[in-house]
Amino acid sequence: METVALHGPRLGVARLCRALAVPRATYYRRLEATAPPPRPTPARALTTAERRAVLEVLHEPRFADQAPAEIYARLLDENRYLCSERTMYWILAANAEVRERRDQLRHPTYKKPELLATAANQVWSWDITKLLGPSKWTYFYLYVVLDIFSRYVVGWMVASRESATLAKKLIEETCRRQGIERGQLAIHADRGPSMTSKMIAHLYADLGVTQSHSRPNVSNDNPFSEAHFKTLKYRPDFPERFGSDRHARAHCGPFFDWYNREHHHGGLGLLTPHDVHYGHAAARIAARTRVLQAAHAAHPERFSAGAPTPPPPPTAVWINAPVITPPNVEGAH
Repeated sequence: METVALHGPRLGVARLCRALAVPRATYYRRLEATAPPPRPTPARALTTAERRAVLEVLHEPRFADQAPAEIYARLLDENRYLCSERTMYWILAANAEVRERRDQLRHPTYKKPELLATAANQVWSWDITKLLGPSKWTYFYLYVVLDIFSRYVVGWMVASRESATLAKKLIEETCRRQGIERGQLAIHADRGPSMTSKMIAHLYADLGVTQSHSRPNVSNDNPFSEAHFKTLKYRPDFPERFGSDRHARAHCGPFFDWYNREHHHGGLGLLTPHDVHYGHAAARIAARTRVLQAAHAAHPERFSAGAPTPPPPPTAVWINAPVITPPNVEGAH
């Protein structure tokens, strides 16, 4: 086998293995099992004592904050040569002492927002989206405040700019119209400049509203506003561009009225946001139940699973529901 391993590459592995009746797999397996010889220590390498001496010099207080290049030059000026600059780096790396010394920008750890609404006017989500203006690089800004439990648009506004002052006015007026009391409401938004402004923070403090923000670059932390804007912009009659802010308001007004009062929302058991927000859901579900029961009574053979029931509205709505870890049952009897 040693002969095959020695002459195989020169004579051709396949021909030689056939001549010697040795399987090629055995040849390659023997090659893989042969450990490479240890790498010899170069004659010019520093000894262990010399490397220890270099490390002691690098640890001297006067060199504590110096780069190896600076230390190398300083030693040469003192008529001393210990090793090359590259070897100094190698010795430091071997002792895990090479790192970035500059202060680096460290992003803070943002906590995942977890908000629960079990009724209307407990959690609102608000955001601002751009509407294309009459020409390139011109925009109008649509501010929308949405109740996440009922999906009801409680407040909206079209403006020519994004402004914390305008946002403050919208939120303040919306809270007044909805009769919000101190400690009742949490308002969630992303981290845009208007949302994180001191003016808005002071307004929340004055109104007794809890402030919540999405994590940076995490769109899923504000899903309700994102989904609502998608519903708006994917409508067939949504204009490609708006000629003026008056045009934008003329389009958005009827849309929000339709969305609140006529749109049967899939996330609300096919009820409208108005029904859920203002407490008409139970009566609507009862009426639908009577219709379905009558249909079943008239033709029970058409309902193989029995009398149908209307889909119920949600009883709890989360922004980032907490993940419940199952208990460790290892060793349980």
